[in-house]
Amino acid sequence: MATGKIVKIIAHSILRRMLLAMKSLRVSTVAAAVIAILSYAAAPFARAQTDKPVPGELKVKPSKETRSPAEGDTPDKSDAKDRDKDKGKDDEKEPPPKVTEHTLTVGGKTIHYRATAGYMVMRDWNEKKKQEDGEGDRRREPSPSPAKEADKSKDKDGKDKDEPKQKAKVFYVAYTRTDVGNDPAKRSITYSFNGGPGSASVWLHLGALGPRRTELTDRGEAPLAPYHLVDNEATWLDATDLVFIDPVSTGYSRSAAGEDPKQFHGFKEDLASVGDFIRLYTSRNARWASPKFIIGESYGTTRAAGLSDYLQERYGFYVNGIILVSSVLDFSSIRFGPGNDRPYPLFLPSYTAAAWYHKRLPPEMQSKSLSDVLRESENFASNQYLLALNRGDQLDENQRKELAGNLARLTGLSADAIAQSHFRIPARRFFFDLLKDKNRSIGRYDARFTGIRYEPGTEEYDFDPSYEAVLGPYSAMMNDYLRRELKFESDLPYEMIADVRPWNYANVAQNQYLDVAEDLRKAMSRNPYLKLWVCCGYYDLATPYSAAQNVMHGMQLDPAIRDNLRMTFYEAGHMIYINKPSLLQFRTDAGNFMQDALKPRVVPAAEP
Repeated sequence: MATGKIVKIIAHSILRRMLLAMKSLRVSTVAAAVIAILSYAAAPFARAQTDKPVPGELKVKPSKETRSPAEGDTPDKSDAKDRDKDKGKDDEKEPPPKVTEHTLTVGGKTIHYRATAGYMVMRDWNEKKKQEDGEGDRRREPSPSPAKEADKSKDKDGKDKDEPKQKAKVFYVAYTRTDVGNDPAKRSITYSFNGGPGSASVWLHLGALGPRRTELTDRGEAPLAPYHLVDNEATWLDATDLVFIDPVSTGYSRSAAGEDPKQFHGFKEDLASVGDFIRLYTSRNARWASPKFIIGESYGTTRAAGLSDYLQERYGFYVNGIILVSSVLDFSSIRFGPGNDRPYPLFLPSYTAAAWYHKRLPPEMQSKSLSDVLRESENFASNQYLLALNRGDQLDENQRKELAGNLARLTGLSADAIAQSHFRIPARRFFFDLLKDKNRSIGRYDARFTGIRYEPGTEEYDFDPSYEAVLGPYSAMMNDYLRRELKFESDLPYEMIADVRPWNYANVAQNQYLDVAEDLRKAMSRNPYLKLWVCCGYYDLATPYSAAQNVMHGMQLDPAIRDNLRMTFYEAGHMIYINKPSLLQFRTDAGNFMQDALKPRVVPAAEP
């Protein structure tokens, strides 16, 4: 305290003498400024002296990290800047992935593989190119010497300081066999993702393709918790290396600090970010010479079809095969709305499949096989039903009764209710009406599943029982698997289904339904070696199999490449692989497809 008083006395003495000197010069404004400066300079010193502990008292001064400003105190701005600077440095570091070694027995043979779980930092290479091309800030200083410029471009660790800024960190899990040699041309690689938009890649990863699988019942029902992972006897890893991609905002993937995640939430934006990840992974892992496949499910099929054209155009990146699971390429085929009658006939065969499964068809129909009732439903949908919808109110009373009766026979619904809705049965109504008398709804993703209604007798949406059947087991196993087996730890929530709404379609087409079938046709026309495999489930009421068929035939592929398309149908739902028999068949079919896609051949393009 004595020291503090001495400081104050000295300061006042100096100020008094300066005031006397300045009075003669009549510079009062300067004096005021000097007074303020000296007072500001002396105050911290005096405060520091008073903060010293008195004898016998233990007083610990908080560190910058733990200290909280006292009431009325102002935090040190330099501390905030330092923290932001450190945070920026952390953001620029690309976190190393976790790598683990494993073995698995597939088909009686032991395979060795490496699992890699981590982030790929995505940077704004386009912005860097603009700057290099002179499209950035044109107020430039004279260019320094090459030697000085080279020194400036490196930090103290010798790293390039001119790298483009981070845009996002994309989380991925990759599996690479380590017992098949090092020639990339002899080992294919498959890039996999799910849909949503907003879905992580967990479903294909732990349901069908990966070396480990979430255990469900043979029909795909959730068992009692705790859930378990089992070795996946249907994995594709024996035939191809696998890379599972979580698009930005899904799984552990996030936009970089200061970057708006909305810039990734749109059709074209998503193609650019996922396409750049595929290019970057391929380059860093020296896989350009490998045969390459892409598999997507649900909206992931939309992404895969878009990528077929985008990767060719943007990077000259040609793939050998594209696999579409539960396909939606033209959204007008599945979106119910005023003025769009297209989905109604395309959903009808799937309604028939669901009604047959739950034994709601008339006895003469119920006694037939699934394939027989579907054939009858498909024929009616593409002929009488389609024509009747096109005629609108021109149908007479007898025609209306006949149409309502036929639809009731094929759906298990009331003929009167069908006629009342002008013969148009939206999917939501079918979910709730088929088993209304039992107070049950059926699944949208898989019509085999049923759930207890919240609001009996209404069309108020409650939940999808087929989604709830898999969400708990898959979520638990993914979180457990990443930490315990793959050794990747994060406190972020693993977003199984992220909210990425509104998804931007504005840059695609105004007042139109998104349609990427044309993108796929272009890609197949430019690359006649590209093979396409479309997989559908009969009980899928989200992306019905008949809609996929209709869109594929509507592509009107040239006869020279028409055989590059194959379609396979399973007695399953949207996630065809949760049904055990379908899972095993899916693996066999995949092996056949890849062998066909890689069969040596030459497509003549320069014949006279």
